[in-house]
Amino acid sequence: MVTNTRAERVSVAFVKLTDTLVADYDVLDLLHTLVEESVGLLDVAAAGLLLADPSGELQVLASTSEESRLVEVLQLQAGAGPCVECYLTGKAVEVADINGLTTWLGFREAALSQGFRSVHAVPMRVQGRTIGAMGLFGASARPLTAEDAAIGQALADVATISLMQERTIREAALVNEQLQRALNTRVLIEQAKGVIAHTAGVNMDEAFNRLRNHARANSQSLQVTAGSIVDRSLTL
Repeated sequence: MVTNTRAERVSVAFVKLTDTLVADYDVLDLLHTLVEESVGLLDVAAAGLLLADPSGELQVLASTSEESRLVEVLQLQAGAGPCVECYLTGKAVEVADINGLTTWLGFREAALSQGFRSVHAVPMRVQGRTIGAMGLFGASARPLTAEDAAIGQALADVATISLMQERTIREAALVNEQLQRALNTRVLIEQAKGVIAHTAGVNMDEAFNRLRNHARANSQSLQVTAGSIVDRSLTL
């Protein structure tokens, strides 16, 4: 299907990004789709994306050109620039004329050397949390139109929701795994208590105390100690 109107192309871009909400996907592929679709739809020459790692450090995750990647990397090295500022404040940052900058001089020189004359940074945020920023680089010194800025932010928002959903699913899977492990351990502990109670002639409360005390005294987990009792390699 050939899409000619801008509205149709915007719709297709959102479909590509929202596909990740109902299917397995590759995170890096999602981010590359975001920057590629942004350049395809908006009046910009390139796009680059910074995302915070689990420790809060920004990393360059996707870009549409080596030039935009270089500018993003230099921002990170300098610890300052429109995208870094956007991430820190959670608000869009626009520089309509990079040549006129009197701050972020390292960014200014890097951007100009790569042929960029303007930049519009949009935050990747959801529910008050900012996880990164996307830089939209222009080849001419002029601001994005209000419509382009809104579309760029909307694309970033949808990608962020997808990312957060993936993170939530991963964290939920970890919680489920931990819960199942706890349940399995509890069954093992009950078996071990029964063995101790039978062999030592004590009640179940005392059996558990002996189990726990031995585990602590030997810096073992309850699971390991209980397993040793059940397989008869340990007697209390």
